[in-house]
Amino acid sequence: MTSDTLTLVNGEVGDSLPVSDRGLAYGDGLFETIQLLDGRPLLLEAHFARLQRGCERLGIPFEDVLKPLRADLARLRNEGTLQRFGVLKILVTRGSGGRGYLPQPGLTPTRILMLSPRGSYSGDPAVQGVRVRICDLRLAHAPRLAGIKHLNRLEQVLARAEWHDPDIREGILLDQDDCLVEGTMSNLFWVRDRRLYTPRLDRCGVEGVVRNHLLARASHEGLEVEEGRYSLSALDAADEVLLCNSLIDIWPVVALDARCWSPGPLTRRLQRLLKEDYLAC
Repeated sequence: MTSDTLTLVNGEVGDSLPVSDRGLAYGDGLFETIQLLDGRPLLLEAHFARLQRGCERLGIPFEDVLKPLRADLARLRNEGTLQRFGVLKILVTRGSGGRGYLPQPGLTPTRILMLSPRGSYSGDPAVQGVRVRICDLRLAHAPRLAGIKHLNRLEQVLARAEWHDPDIREGILLDQDDCLVEGTMSNLFWVRDRRLYTPRLDRCGVEGVVRNHLLARASHEGLEVEEGRYSLSALDAADEVLLCNSLIDIWPVVALDARCWSPGPLTRRLQRLLKEDYLAC
């Protein structure tokens, strides 16, 4: 740990785990990355809801996780610690115990809270927009793991290693059928004829908390929203393209290979709505 970071492991300050922890050995766990605004974890209940879905999918007892997590956060809030940081990362593993893939019964989940400053992004990407590329890697279909934010991110690691050009801020991932899925660190939307589109994530990909919030918010605002399976050619007809996650909020996409867009009115409207929702949290 450094002076500008803080890590709690099972409620105690520290930054080490037993080598037998299944999160380390097998990626047997989940994580959430949450933006802090003046010490307030934004969209916290939505993050907890996704964490619960992930725990249920993996068979990790969520009731053993949620209450201690809330206690940790309450303590950090009361101590004024959360106000010093911009990012909260929560990791939950099945816990420590035994060799082999078969989990031993009765393991106590490990919970980790990591606090760090929020990084800055050069070039004001939320205003100016970003250039992106198509990744060579194709995401494998894994319906049992689709949607949740499990600890195995090797596909994203390999995809992100494909380029080093700092002017390209994100890579777009397709699946094994060459359908659009998401970015390496973000979810993907586009606009055509004032209708909002995003890929369905029932075979692979992560159901981002901001993604789901925007889908609900757009529907509430009376905007037409569609989830489905789309090829890359869907972006050729797009009027606007945008990326989102819990730390970048919303970035307009302005270039993908020879395709170019301008940050459009619906993108700007969604940015304003998200900011309003954050202030109301």
